[in-house]
Amino acid sequence: MINLSLKQFRYFEALAQHGHFGRAADACAISQPALSMQIKDLEESLGTALFERGARQVRLTAFGEEFSDRVRGILRSVDELEDLARASRERLVGRLRLGVIPTIAPYLLPSLIGTLTRQNADLDLHVRETVTPKLLAELHDGRLDTAIVALPVSEPAFTEVALFSEDFVLVRPKPEANLPVPTPDLLREMRLLLLEEGHCFRDQALSFCKLQTALPRELLDGSSLSTLVQMVGAGIGVTLIPEMAVAVETRSADVAIARFPDPQPRRTIGMIWRNSSPLAKQLGEIAEVVRETAGALPGRIGDLSAPV
Repeated sequence: MINLSLKQFRYFEALAQHGHFGRAADACAISQPALSMQIKDLEESLGTALFERGARQVRLTAFGEEFSDRVRGILRSVDELEDLARASRERLVGRLRLGVIPTIAPYLLPSLIGTLTRQNADLDLHVRETVTPKLLAELHDGRLDTAIVALPVSEPAFTEVALFSEDFVLVRPKPEANLPVPTPDLLREMRLLLLEEGHCFRDQALSFCKLQTALPRELLDGSSLSTLVQMVGAGIGVTLIPEMAVAVETRSADVAIARFPDPQPRRTIGMIWRNSSPLAKQLGEIAEVVRETAGALPGRIGDLSAPV
């Protein structure tokens, strides 16, 4: 009989995710030799290799890929059993794995984390900041409990709760402050700075400007909203940012802010979680905290006031 353990499964999953023994060991809070030994024991128990070892990276073998799919399902089921026990309590306690997209995280998280920890003293909050496609994959695989993203995501397996809406504003060099606000047609002719591929905010800005993915040469990419605003301050071009980011990103940049005429470009922010999550009630309560926290931030963030 093959002797397998959940501990080995979690170590295997970490190595499959990180593709590197050192980073996987750090994620599991064990030494690299201990992780290597556990993976070796697992492979010996199975009688076949799970990983191809390279000089700088490890990759799943064909069997490892299939094994990984099964392991993720097992670990997700185990986590849901733990969640089922936690759901029987009045308030959420223990680990909460929260994902947030980068165009929200720096502006909402400082206030949100403080509020959540004050209201839930026994909450162990783990935050993951990355782009929407990665959050959706990790939520689906059970590596996250919930995520704050731009809606809709249109995934049948997820519950979506709209929390608030916010407008996009134009950021341009200070000398251009008194010029008319350009129309989307004029924006297409300007040097428009946008986030790099993978950010949903990039796609939303492109949609407003009626630009296709095949971009003009004058469109430049940045890795963060802060980078884009500083580039505008240096006179390189113009950009769009969500109003949540205005107070933070314009403090040290020599830029002017302008609102577009109606209908203004806008996005809806919400929380999502798996339909199967036993923590749905508690996550709904967390969503209300997110809504209230966002409403108290500087700027004109519109509360959707949808029942959760």
